[in-house]
Amino acid sequence: MPRVILSSPDQKALLRLEPDPEGQWWRLRHAPTADHPGWWASFGARTPVELIAAVLDTLTDPNASHAPATAPLEPLRQAGWNWLPNTRVAPDGFAEVEHFTDHGSNSWFITAALGEDREDQLWQARFDGNTPSHLITAFAEALSDPAPLARDPLRLPPGVRQHSRVSAEQRPLDTVAFALERRITDLAARHTSATTRSPAPRPPHLPKPRRTR
Repeated sequence: MPRVILSSPDQKALLRLEPDPEGQWWRLRHAPTADHPGWWASFGARTPVELIAAVLDTLTDPNASHAPATAPLEPLRQAGWNWLPNTRVAPDGFAEVEHFTDHGSNSWFITAALGEDREDQLWQARFDGNTPSHLITAFAEALSDPAPLARDPLRLPPGVRQHSRVSAEQRPLDTVAFALERRITDLAARHTSATTRSPAPRPPHLPKPRRTR
């Protein structure tokens, strides 16, 4: 079973993958900074990778925190999710977002399940209340995105297959074979463009050399 630990260049963020049949597989922790308290997020084993990637892509985007702020739940409202006290339920009823703020607590629970029993739960994502709002917004946008996910139907849990709409589509081989390389290139380009836009530091002022006889 894979066990992976990734740390940010400044050593403030730590992403840990530790497969645990009874708990969350992905755990992200960020140390406090001068202007923001520490926070954490975690994702269950079957959390769609597109949702985790949305959070991590936003976290590592040098421009994301400067973009116009969007309320974390606004993408769900625009997608027609049902609004209940402290809870937002997907139109198909299979996913819900809960924000607990009672008795001093502050945390987010996003759950996908086929029924109310524990064994019907597919996955759960959790966010600490101090998680930057633009990261939760990114997760909500990916969660409410109507675009289909690329999956092998035979690898889906039996219960999920019964509630899925499957369509086949042929893709050129190179779009699959080089998908990872293109993704890495695109992500690296964000940092390159951010560095290019930053003003170059001025060279230090040096005194003119004196003439000698």
